[in-house]
Amino acid sequence: MRVAAIDCGTNSIRLLIADVLPTDDGGTRLSDVHRLMRVVRLGEGVDVTGILGEAALERTFAALDEYAELIRSAEVDRVRFVATSATRDARNRDVFVAGVRARLGIGPEVVSGNEEAALSFAGAASVLPLTEDRNILVVDLGGGSTEFVMGTASGVGAALSTDMGCVRFTERYLRSDPPTEAEITAAEAAIAAKLDEVLAAVPLGDVDGVVGVAGTITTITAHALGLAHYQPEAIHAAVVPLEKIDAAATSLLGMTRAERSALGFMHPGRVDVIGAGALIWRTVLRRLAAVTGGRVESATTSEHDILDGIALGAAKS
Repeated sequence: MRVAAIDCGTNSIRLLIADVLPTDDGGTRLSDVHRLMRVVRLGEGVDVTGILGEAALERTFAALDEYAELIRSAEVDRVRFVATSATRDARNRDVFVAGVRARLGIGPEVVSGNEEAALSFAGAASVLPLTEDRNILVVDLGGGSTEFVMGTASGVGAALSTDMGCVRFTERYLRSDPPTEAEITAAEAAIAAKLDEVLAAVPLGDVDGVVGVAGTITTITAHALGLAHYQPEAIHAAVVPLEKIDAAATSLLGMTRAERSALGFMHPGRVDVIGAGALIWRTVLRRLAAVTGGRVESATTSEHDILDGIALGAAKS
């Protein structure tokens, strides 16, 4: 079976076309045919206006036209389109839904934060070893929201989606280039408040390991690894000590946008928002180290995330 999965978030829209193959243990795995990402900033200004902007919709539909042609030429059996934070928040999402349906023949699934969390865990779990006796926390740091999902080999045990992401927090707090100390302090306080909400819903003190997914975290990992350019094969499954991630995040946060754009691994669409993402990831890992008493000493990065979860779900539908 060949499936196509589209993940449309606040900052980017991504496509995975993959063949679904059996595994020796009776499960399934994905074999990539196409994996693409376009930064369209669909959620630009949504936090303030409550609507999807005309220019943002045009950018998104242009990328979707490209994806629709690839899906047709690949002779896909099933297509699944999932839209997340920005679309959940927009009053005019009917315009978006109609545009998607016109191009793909199906409407988008506007999933809840908890559904998004479960899909993220499924994607990460598809390529990382899980056991019954270790609680793994998957953190999916997006443009408009961040999902915290804790589970074992049996599946998700606890999850929470927060309205905290690199685009949303850049627009709210980090407007200067580079961010001022006052802006950083205000953003850190907001992140800390969100993490208090997470702690009330997800027992972070029981976490044995943490996996970070999505473009913000993979970019920070590239910096922590000292990569000259973006190398998915080096980033995927990389286990990096927390202090090294902390240093990389602090470095990116303090850079000007011009300095960030000169980094060989930096996607142009992340230049202006990676500072907020770095601050969120740094703060999350510091809190996790504190509540686990130092038991969590490193973080694993996965290139496989909600997009893979969407594709696996399409195969089962």
